[in-house]
Amino acid sequence: MILAGDIGGTNARLAYFQSLKGQLHLISERTFPSREYSEFGEIVSEFLENASPRPEIACFGIAGPVHNGRVETSNLPWVIEQSRLAKEIRLPATLLINDLEANAWGIGALSAQDLITLNRVVPCNGNQAVIAPGTGLGEAGLFWNGSRHEIFACEGGHADFAPQGDLQIELLRFLAAKFGHVSYERVLSGPGLVHVYQFLREQDSSGEPGGFAAHLSRTDAAAVISRAALDGSNPLAGQALDLWVSVYGAKAGNLALKTMALGGIFLGGGISPKILPRLTGSAFMRAFLDKGRLRPLLEGITVQVITNDKAGLLGAARCAATSAGNGKAGKS
Repeated sequence: MILAGDIGGTNARLAYFQSLKGQLHLISERTFPSREYSEFGEIVSEFLENASPRPEIACFGIAGPVHNGRVETSNLPWVIEQSRLAKEIRLPATLLINDLEANAWGIGALSAQDLITLNRVVPCNGNQAVIAPGTGLGEAGLFWNGSRHEIFACEGGHADFAPQGDLQIELLRFLAAKFGHVSYERVLSGPGLVHVYQFLREQDSSGEPGGFAAHLSRTDAAAVISRAALDGSNPLAGQALDLWVSVYGAKAGNLALKTMALGGIFLGGGISPKILPRLTGSAFMRAFLDKGRLRPLLEGITVQVITNDKAGLLGAARCAATSAGNGKAGKS
């Protein structure tokens, strides 16, 4: 029995998996609102309460840089230490990995039905990468060693935002005035979409329907903006999402170049599947390919949207199963 977790800034998802003959079978699953808990151990203890049988190994994908079994979460006030957590949940074989590292592990468990292809390219063996906007922006790579992929975490979502064109340069100035340093995460995330919308509204609010601003302050602003963009009820929201998608395409193209991801780029996270009508339009791929002399290289890289929202959980479980099989599970 494996305990797997996909821990983001909004939700913490935990699940039991059973590994049988190399296949993972989901036994049970539960989602917790992350911000309602003072520490991660409380969530795990609540999930494990009255659990029978107890899991043999646990692996948790955490949104934040994991170093020496310790992570300070990027969008939550938590510090999680692998050794202390293992003692708290009384499970010595406990692993902490980055949440996008877990998503990268999950790619190997996905089927064709879990993926939407944005460009018709014949995939080949080679490096791969995953990028996932949600509460934050995560990235991870999969290095092809000639026979299989070796997965590695990174924090590329916090790299400097590189604007393209006058409008994005003005967006950079707007965000720099608010935050100082402007990372890609300041744009490519749920809060980032809100920032983009606020920027465009300051330039010209005439396209905003009456009462829309007040509605934003009472609910999940990013979700409201994206819905209004997709249903056409707010032209300003449509402009904001279009700009956001263009930045997303450019960033995904940058990642493909940096990792030489000839095996494909995967778009994960909570936002990508929800805005498929925009991603399948021309703006994303146009920005993805717009790399000057390297455009022909990008034209040979397949881009796919992950639609299975359990990719992170599956990946954490796969990592646990592989580590246990190799005798490399983190011991405390």
